[in-house]
Amino acid sequence: MLGPTATLLERYMDLLVARQRVAASNIANVDTPGYRSREIDFRFEMESLLYQPSRERPFLPITVRESSPEGAKNDGNNVSLDREMKNLADNSFRFALASMLLQKRLRGLRQAILEGRGA
Repeated sequence: MLGPTATLLERYMDLLVARQRVAASNIANVDTPGYRSREIDFRFEMESLLYQPSRERPFLPITVRESSPEGAKNDGNNVSLDREMKNLADNSFRFALASMLLQKRLRGLRQAILEGRGA
Protein backbone atom coordinates (compact mmCIF):
# COMPACT_ATOMS: atom_id res chain seq x y z
CA MET A 1 0.00 0.00 0.00
CA LEU A 2 2.83 2.39 0.76
CA GLY A 3 4.82 1.46 -2.32
CA PRO A 4 8.28 0.11 -2.95
CA THR A 5 10.10 3.01 -1.30
CA ALA A 6 8.37 2.44 2.02
CA THR A 7 9.03 -1.30 1.76
CA LEU A 8 12.73 -0.65 1.18
CA LEU A 9 12.84 1.75 4.12
CA GLU A 10 11.23 -0.86 6.31
CA ARG A 11 13.77 -3.51 5.25
CA TYR A 12 16.58 -1.00 5.73
CA MET A 13 15.36 -0.37 9.26
CA ASP A 14 15.21 -4.14 9.88
CA LEU A 15 18.83 -4.35 8.80
CA LEU A 16 19.75 -1.51 11.15
CA VAL A 17 18.01 -3.31 14.02
CA ALA A 18 20.01 -6.45 13.29
CA ARG A 19 23.22 -4.41 13.16
CA GLN A 20 22.32 -2.82 16.51
CA ARG A 21 21.82 -6.25 18.09
CA VAL A 22 25.20 -7.45 16.82
CA ALA A 23 26.96 -4.36 18.21
CA ALA A 24 25.15 -4.76 21.55
CA SER A 25 26.20 -8.41 21.69
CA ASN A 26 29.80 -7.43 21.01
CA ILE A 27 29.71 -4.83 23.78
CA ALA A 28 28.15 -7.33 26.19
CA ASN A 29 31.07 -9.66 25.51
CA VAL A 30 33.86 -7.09 25.73
CA ASP A 31 35.34 -8.92 28.74
CA THR A 32 34.62 -12.50 27.62
CA PRO A 33 37.92 -14.34 27.06
CA GLY A 34 38.27 -15.67 23.53
CA TYR A 35 35.19 -13.86 22.23
CA ARG A 36 35.55 -12.79 18.60
CA SER A 37 33.52 -9.76 17.60
CA ARG A 38 30.85 -10.17 14.96
CA GLU A 39 29.57 -7.89 12.25
CA ILE A 40 27.12 -7.57 9.41
CA ASP A 41 28.52 -6.68 6.00
CA PHE A 42 26.15 -3.75 5.69
CA ARG A 43 27.04 -2.88 2.09
CA PHE A 44 26.55 -6.49 0.94
CA GLU A 45 23.25 -6.81 2.79
CA MET A 46 21.95 -3.52 1.34
CA GLU A 47 22.92 -4.55 -2.18
CA SER A 48 21.21 -7.90 -1.67
CA LEU A 49 18.13 -6.08 -0.45
CA LEU A 50 18.06 -3.70 -3.41
CA TYR A 51 18.48 -6.40 -6.02
CA GLN A 52 16.02 -8.96 -4.63
CA PRO A 53 12.77 -9.23 -6.57
CA SER A 54 10.11 -7.25 -4.72
CA ARG A 55 8.06 -10.35 -3.86
CA GLU A 56 11.02 -11.64 -1.83
CA ARG A 57 11.69 -8.44 0.10
CA PRO A 58 9.56 -9.22 3.17
CA PHE A 59 12.08 -11.88 4.17
CA LEU A 60 15.50 -10.52 4.91
CA PRO A 61 18.02 -13.23 5.80
CA ILE A 62 20.98 -11.43 7.32
CA THR A 63 24.40 -13.00 7.53
CA VAL A 64 26.41 -12.31 10.68
CA ARG A 65 30.08 -13.14 10.43
CA GLU A 66 33.12 -12.96 12.64
CA SER A 67 34.89 -9.66 12.13
CA SER A 68 38.63 -9.44 11.88
CA PRO A 69 39.71 -6.19 13.52
CA GLU A 70 43.31 -5.98 14.61
CA GLY A 71 44.36 -5.77 18.23
CA ALA A 72 43.12 -8.83 20.05
CA LYS A 73 43.84 -8.67 23.75
CA ASN A 74 45.96 -11.26 25.58
CA ASP A 75 42.83 -13.30 26.33
CA GLY A 76 41.98 -13.57 22.60
CA ASN A 77 39.04 -11.15 22.77
CA ASN A 78 39.09 -8.68 19.87
CA VAL A 79 36.14 -6.42 20.71
CA SER A 80 36.94 -2.74 20.29
CA LEU A 81 34.61 -0.73 22.49
CA ASP A 82 35.37 2.45 20.51
CA ARG A 83 34.47 0.74 17.24
CA GLU A 84 31.24 -0.67 18.64
CA MET A 85 30.20 2.69 20.11
CA LYS A 86 30.86 4.30 16.71
CA ASN A 87 28.67 1.64 15.09
CA LEU A 88 25.88 2.30 17.60
CA ALA A 89 26.02 6.05 16.99
CA ASP A 90 26.04 5.57 13.22
CA ASN A 91 23.12 3.18 13.48
CA SER A 92 21.10 5.57 15.64
CA PHE A 93 21.56 8.37 13.13
CA ARG A 94 20.62 6.15 10.18
CA PHE A 95 17.57 4.74 11.97
CA ALA A 96 16.32 8.21 12.92
CA LEU A 97 16.72 9.39 9.33
CA ALA A 98 14.93 6.36 7.89
CA SER A 99 12.17 6.76 10.45
CA MET A 100 11.67 10.40 9.51
CA LEU A 101 11.48 9.48 5.81
CA LEU A 102 8.92 6.77 6.51
CA GLN A 103 6.87 9.13 8.68
CA LYS A 104 6.91 11.68 5.88
CA ARG A 105 5.67 9.04 3.45
CA LEU A 106 2.86 8.10 5.86
CA ARG A 107 1.87 11.74 6.34
CA GLY A 108 1.71 12.15 2.56
CA LEU A 109 -0.51 9.10 2.25
CA ARG A 110 -2.73 10.31 5.06
CA GLN A 111 -3.04 13.71 3.42
CA ALA A 112 -3.99 12.10 0.09
CA ILE A 113 -6.69 10.06 1.85
CA LEU A 114 -8.08 13.11 3.62
CA GLU A 115 -8.13 15.13 0.39
CA GLY A 116 -9.87 12.23 -1.38
CA ARG A 117 -12.63 12.32 1.25
CA GLY A 118 -13.10 16.03 0.72
CA ALA A 119 -11.93 16.85 4.22
